[in-house]
Amino acid sequence: MRASDRVITPEILDSLDPQDPRAIRSRLDLSLIDKAMGNSRWITRTVARCSHARHGILELGAGSGHLCERLQRTLPQSNVTGLDFIPRPTSLPAGIQWKSGDFFETLPTVHGSVCIGSLVLHHFSANALRELGRRLSRFELLMFAEPLRSRITLAAASLVSPFVGEVTRHDMPASIRAGFLPGELASILHLDSAHWIIRETWTWCGAIRFSASKKNP
Repeated sequence: MRASDRVITPEILDSLDPQDPRAIRSRLDLSLIDKAMGNSRWITRTVARCSHARHGILELGAGSGHLCERLQRTLPQSNVTGLDFIPRPTSLPAGIQWKSGDFFETLPTVHGSVCIGSLVLHHFSANALRELGRRLSRFELLMFAEPLRSRITLAAASLVSPFVGEVTRHDMPASIRAGFLPGELASILHLDSAHWIIRETWTWCGAIRFSASKKNP
């Protein structure tokens, strides 16, 4: 695989019933991987410093809801909403809002100034992300943590494979091959630097950390 090639293949977790034991194991794997990569810590720490958070925070592809819970604990004065295809997790605290369904459709129905996501954008084609970027233009702050598409990240994933479930063994390299190179996300989402302050870093463990904050008019 050349670094320039972005390959999107279906991930097994997306097709499983949330109560399937393989799905439960995969979500546990993802939680442990998130702790190791520090993506939720980075998002929470950064959002906590953003004054716009008090106007509402939306998470795309909220999954188990653990990041929503973390944000609510850190920012109890903010309204936190999770958007995902799956039903509301039964363990989710009552104070967190939840919208089930395609977030391309539910996003316009939810109010907020901050939109975040962890390991979600790589599921979509460039055309879909271009449309998503148009829908995200109303927010003041965007934050996404995504896989860094590189041979080094794939090699690191192969070292982790013996310690994760069968679903994650398939989905982890698939997500990396669908991930992003530095500088790609702003271009694919069509976020104009005339209107957005773009910040992007990447970590030793294979994460692209992307944020875009709206410039003052």
